[in-house]
Amino acid sequence: MKSVIRDVSPLRLLATLLLGLTLATSAVADEAPPTATATPPTTSEASSNATVTPAEQTEIAPALPETALEEAEMSEALAGHDLSPWGMYQSADVVVKSVMIGLLLASVLTWTIWLAKSIELLAAKRRLRREMPVLKAARTLKDAGNSMDGEACISHRLVQDALEEVKLTGSVREADGLKERVSFRLERLVAASGRQMSQGTGVLATIGSTAPFVGLFGTVWGIMNSFIGIAKSQTTNLAVVAPGIAEALLATALGLVAAIPAVVIYNVFARSIAGYKAQVADASAQVLLLVSRDLDHLPSERQAPHMVKVG
Repeated sequence: MKSVIRDVSPLRLLATLLLGLTLATSAVADEAPPTATATPPTTSEASSNATVTPAEQTEIAPALPETALEEAEMSEALAGHDLSPWGMYQSADVVVKSVMIGLLLASVLTWTIWLAKSIELLAAKRRLRREMPVLKAARTLKDAGNSMDGEACISHRLVQDALEEVKLTGSVREADGLKERVSFRLERLVAASGRQMSQGTGVLATIGSTAPFVGLFGTVWGIMNSFIGIAKSQTTNLAVVAPGIAEALLATALGLVAAIPAVVIYNVFARSIAGYKAQVADASAQVLLLVSRDLDHLPSERQAPHMVKVG
């Protein structure tokens, strides 16, 4: 035994140990699982595998444009509503329809009054312009009455009232008293002519002041119905809201259409009637001038003209 150990050299022993270590390492390597090499992901794979949180989705959603499906649904819903004035009237609520009809009637009434009153004012002013030279050319009150006999005009009424007062007075003792009575009757006629010419203009003032509020009432009622429809359908889609609001706003537009011309026409008539009253006042002054002239030419007994003295 000692002889066998003595025969083994150190070099042979080292070689045996290295061989054993090599065999052991190769055995361990065969038993271990293969490791996969990690490769960096590409840009497309990273973008497809990225996850977005709900908060990020909420922030991104408003910035995104409407989809083609939503646009198609909206256009289809709007296509089912006729947004012309007549179509909006037909699809409006009963209350809104009543408001629209009332405003249209008010507008027709405004233009009817404008036409009738314009013709009346124009004809009255022309008659006054024709008769003023006749009053100025007359020498006495009787001459003026004869030249205007049978003409339905304010100048004729002024002359006839003055003649009636002179006849009722009879014998004139105080000229100033007769002038005062004639002047009072002429002033009343001037005021009555202004009131007569102003008939119908009060309707214009009423329409001009109330039509916008009537139209606003129709608008509020229509918008209220639109919001009720939104609550029932549980949607805020513009296609559901827009037709009802458009119908409601049409009532406000009709209110303005009725009110604006009424206010303008009323102001025009107010100035025209004031000018007409000024012309009537000029005619009244001319008649009073004739009365004063007749009083200055009375005989010594101070008898009123055109009267037969009672014995």
